[in-house]
Amino acid sequence: MAAQLREEKVFKDPVHKYIYVQDETIWNLINTKEFQRLRRVRQLGTSFMTFHGAEHSRFSHSLGVYEVARRIISQFERSRYPDWPKEERLLCLCAALLHDIGHGPFSHSVESVFGTHHEQWTCKLVLGNTEVNRVLTEADPELPRKVADVICKTYDKEIVVSLISSQLDADRMDYLLRDAYYTGVHYGTFDLERILRVIRPHRGHMVVKESGMHAIEDYLMSRYQMYWQVYFHPVTRSSEILLRKIFERAKALYGERYRFQFLMGPLVGLLENEITLEDYVALDEAYIQMTIMQWCKERDAILSDLCARFMHRRLFKYVALDEIGEQLEGELRAGLMNCGIDPDYYLVIDYLTDLPYDIYRPGDAEESLPIWLLDGQNRLVEISRKSDIIRSISSIHSGKHHVYFPEELLRQGNSCLSAELLSVLKPGG
Repeated sequence: MAAQLREEKVFKDPVHKYIYVQDETIWNLINTKEFQRLRRVRQLGTSFMTFHGAEHSRFSHSLGVYEVARRIISQFERSRYPDWPKEERLLCLCAALLHDIGHGPFSHSVESVFGTHHEQWTCKLVLGNTEVNRVLTEADPELPRKVADVICKTYDKEIVVSLISSQLDADRMDYLLRDAYYTGVHYGTFDLERILRVIRPHRGHMVVKESGMHAIEDYLMSRYQMYWQVYFHPVTRSSEILLRKIFERAKALYGERYRFQFLMGPLVGLLENEITLEDYVALDEAYIQMTIMQWCKERDAILSDLCARFMHRRLFKYVALDEIGEQLEGELRAGLMNCGIDPDYYLVIDYLTDLPYDIYRPGDAEESLPIWLLDGQNRLVEISRKSDIIRSISSIHSGKHHVYFPEELLRQGNSCLSAELLSVLKPGG
């Protein structure tokens, strides 16, 4: 039996109203320096440049995931479902709370440049010489390894993994509601209370009572809308691309032994791909933004320009196109070079196939665990076989390709771009 707090702790939360902590281990984990660092990492990266309210942190999201998991488990325990492994309660709560602890500042942009992955860092933080590891070990010497296995999806009980990482998990249910709230949109709203009432543990799986299918349809439609209206918003993509290009330039300069006027310890390790656990924990978004602010003064014209664009929100302009062939891409690159602009840093073609779309595709072997319906005869049916709506959105891959480039190209167009390229880059081209 996990040690309980003498007095329940409560967090006021705009999404779930209240977040309740009864377990001593959970409270101690929240107060570790590694978890507190998540206060300084935004949940939606650069989305605040598009939706000004999107300033919420990984800290608040992680608490929210914990709360959704806690409520699911509490409902299972109240209903006394025999298929729920009661002994896994603390493991599930710890994994829910810690699932994002390895996220770095502007994590997806940083990961794409330096080849890091937040799940790997999460496991390092859970298993390494950290305050988080000490708290988990104090509760149970086997707990750190079990938490890492759940997060890495190698734990031997599917239902435990499903709670944290599946097509219907505590992580997705919190981030959709939270991101919708802070961006001020309604696309991500769905009936969480109804979903909590219709999910069940059944023969080692997390399943949904058939009568709750419409609530799941609503949830998956919300996810579909949030991806195309918020996560893939072209202005947000522009800010992410700009940030990625900053790090690509810094990495290239470092490899050329360029002498930076400003370069502090933890970032050196990141540029060398040999960052220590201690330095990784020291990286947060305040650190990165301070670095970018200082790099605005660097002697390298490309790095300083990219940083100034990011700091002052002078983002790349974009144009949407149905098709972009190799010939057009080559012409665009040549056109930028003709204007004296390096296309490696100032031209990006964002293809639809490059978007990290978290769509529900049950037939994809690499997808997360599918959503199972439990029918009146106690049979499991994969949900898209019953739902026309889910079948429909699972096959949609809508949208256009986007070309990103400096806006001043359009002002210079008459002198350094051909009329054909200028017509392509102008809206409606």
